This record gives sequence, C-alpha cells and structure tokens, in this order.
Amino acid sequence: MNKLDLVLAGVGGQGTLVAGKLLGRVALKEGLDVRVSEVHGMAQRGGSVITYVRMGPRVHSPVVEPGQADVILAFEQLEALRWAHLLARGGVLLMNESRVVPMSVGMGQARYPEGVADRLQQVGDGRATVRSLDATGLAREAGSEKAVNIVMLGAMAHCLAIGPDIFIEAIADVFAPRLQDLNRKAF
Repeated sequence: MNKLDLVLAGVGGQGTLVAGKLLGRVALKEGLDVRVSEVHGMAQRGGSVITYVRMGPRVHSPVVEPGQADVILAFEQLEALRWAHLLARGGVLLMNESRVVPMSVGMGQARYPEGVADRLQQVGDGRATVRSLDATGLAREAGSEKAVNIVMLGAMAHCLAIGPDIFIEAIADVFAPRLQDLNRKAF
C-alpha cells in the first residue's frame, strides 16, 4: 500500500474517536506508519467530531488537506456534507443515512438541510464515488446502535487492501471482552 488518507466525520457519541483508534491499530498491525489526529473541541454528545487517519510506508503530517482524502466515512448526513470538500478525485465517501439533529435545529433556530444525498452526489459526480447505507439499522441488528462506527468501518474495509482478519484482531485489542462479540457482528 502506498498511502491512504481517511477522514472519519460524525457527532459526539457516535464513536468517531474509537474508530480512529481502531484504524490506527489496523495500520500498525499491517506494519504501516500511521498518524491519527482528532478535532473535537466542544463536541459533547451531538457536536461535530472529525478524526484524520493517514497511513502508508512513511507519514509525516496527521492532517488530511482539502482534496486529499481517499476515503471519508460520515457517520451522519450533515457531517458528510460539512467535510465533503476533503474528498480526493477518485475517492470514496461512505455516508450513514441517519440524521442527528443539531441542538440549534431542535430549538427552531436553524433548519436541517434538505437533499443532502443529492447534494453529495453532485460533489462526487464524475470525480468520486458517493455511497450511503443504513449503518444505524445494521448496528441495531448487530445488537446496539452504538456500533454505527464499526458498521461503517466494515463497509469501508471493502475499499482497502487490508484483509478483514486484521480488523477483527484490532477489535479484540481495542474493545473490552464484553464488547468484542457485538463489534465483530457489527463489522
């Protein structure tokens, strides 16, 4: 593998940071250099969270610049739209179809944008692949909606030259024993 620049975008409570940690562990198990950087500022449950994961033979900076992300995993629709500018030509954006309504929308101070999926198709049209999935529903089927992050990683694993066994090993490393079965099912 030459290099892989990933962006994980979600809101507080969706496991964005844990997914980044898991990807970092996967890269190390593959013998790759890896850098993980998180931006979560005031992101308590419901606030925007982004994690950059860069892996390859040699990685210097942890930050993925605009137009550089090979893969964007968006755990929520609005976060997909917010970070789509980071997607590289030929990249892949995978978006969870679920919405997490921001507090400002819930209080009537703002509106949730309509047509997010259509707008994202325009972003990807001719230069990138944009796909959506019901990761929340799949996580629920696996045993917990909290496993959205692992469902998204499972969907993304098909885009990588890294076998699923490495992810399963990393799940065993990162999660407590009582959470491993749930996360293996979600993957």
